Amino acid sequence: MAHEEIELTRDVEAIQIPSGDTISLPAGTRVMITQALGGTYTVATQSGLARIKPENVDALGIDLDAEKDKKGAAQEAVDRGDIQGAVWEQLKQVYDPEIPVNIVDLGLVYDCQILEEEGQRNVEVKMTLTAPGCGMGPTIAADAQSKILMLDAIDNARVDLVWDPVWNQDMISEEGKMKLGMV
Repeated sequence: MAHEEIELTRDVEAIQIPSGDTISLPAGTRVMITQALGGTYTVATQSGLARIKPENVDALGIDLDAEKDKKGAAQEAVDRGDIQGAVWEQLKQVYDPEIPVNIVDLGLVYDCQILEEEGQRNVEVKMTLTAPGCGMGPTIAADAQSKILMLDAIDNARVDLVWDPVWNQDMISEEGKMKLGMV
């Protein structure tokens, strides 16, 4: 379906890339999917790139119910009692809308702690962005928080954007470098 022109079946709220501003794409707008990773869809429109959230992909004619039924690596980790591994698997489902590599393999996640407090399991993540001025930062952080909270084993999650140390390409994993054609 990627790189195939699609007409939106209804009005849809989207996030403009790279500003991070919320925009409305009206029904009938012709879009082309440029990236479909982690449950979000980056589309090209006549006015630039936009990101459509999972709850709005029906406007693209996509049925996500089949995808929701698949048991993923995160749930398998929970079943094994590996909550830390499950959280990392969820973070690997978060993507920068312009880069086809997840935030873990991009080296954007600096710290991930699971804390047991007052009978609750809380996750605290510190992550950065490839560029400090990126308007998509709050959206990517919210995606990470949302993915973590999808795990039944987690009660609360907080994702903070940090800028120290400054991100550089050496932080990309070997797998990420291969996906980007850097090796």
